[in-house]
Amino acid sequence: MLTSSILIILLIGVALLYDFLNGFHDSSNVVATMISSRAVSPRVALLMSAVAHFSAPFLFGVAVARTIGHEVVAQEAVTVPVILAAALSAIVWNVITWWLGIPSSSSHALIGGLVGAVAVSFGLQSIQLTGLGKILMALFISPLLGLTAGYVIMKLVLFLVRGASPRVSTLFKRLQWITSLGLALSHGTNDAQKTMGIITMGLVAAGYLSRFEVPWWVILMSATAIALGTALGGWRIIRTLGAKFYKIRPIHGFTSQLTSATVIMGAALLGGPVSTTHVVSSSIIGVGSAERLSKVRWGVAGNIAVAWVVTIPASALMAALLYHPALWLSAL
Repeated sequence: MLTSSILIILLIGVALLYDFLNGFHDSSNVVATMISSRAVSPRVALLMSAVAHFSAPFLFGVAVARTIGHEVVAQEAVTVPVILAAALSAIVWNVITWWLGIPSSSSHALIGGLVGAVAVSFGLQSIQLTGLGKILMALFISPLLGLTAGYVIMKLVLFLVRGASPRVSTLFKRLQWITSLGLALSHGTNDAQKTMGIITMGLVAAGYLSRFEVPWWVILMSATAIALGTALGGWRIIRTLGAKFYKIRPIHGFTSQLTSATVIMGAALLGGPVSTTHVVSSSIIGVGSAERLSKVRWGVAGNIAVAWVVTIPASALMAALLYHPALWLSAL
């Protein structure tokens, strides 16, 4: 039989792989518009984003980790096999959507994985509807906020620069250094904490912690893993976000980054685990729509929306299927 120490090492390894892939998959959200608008070179954009992702959890706290790890499922349902199945399902979904170049949500995949694994192991009654409702509300409202805010802020920016010479594009390129840094910090604050949450859940379940409190070394490892993934960059999705909606110019990059960073950071500070992918995608659409509705390639937006809807049930089903292999592994 595997010892508890080996099991917890395995769980931490799987969680950090999820975290790395989260950074690799979602780095596109942060850098796509500034690369496409030629504000920053790809190498510099990814490096700057990686440093910000590493720094963010130390600067802005771990409220999201507590939400993920403490408010979704009943404590008696938090077992190592459940967490393994949830993390593995999220990893599989991230790899599939990255390969297809679809900007899906790592957050949705992880939540769906937890729900599916708990449902098959302990029953639906072990899911805490209040906490799950809080998370789902944040996940589904945030894209609407991104879309609306992107539209309004773009209208305001267009009004402020009316009659300006084409040289205003240079200003927007320079401003993207600030907005992209803010977006990277907001993404690192929100997304790295999801891994912290599931690792800390595992430590509590295995008896290494008496209560849910994120250790400093979990923060350090999670921040490092997401930063490394971000540095490598998910180029397939970068091309989707940066070019397939419409041709991104510096004004679009600045406005969408400002919108996304504001929504994501606000949610992170309140403990709401939003989907960075959804917020950035909807912000880009809102910004383009503010110029003219026909500017946006709505077919691409529709394909992404389908992926948004499918992610939670698909990852829940995968986690349900993976639970018994994870249980078997823990019993070896």
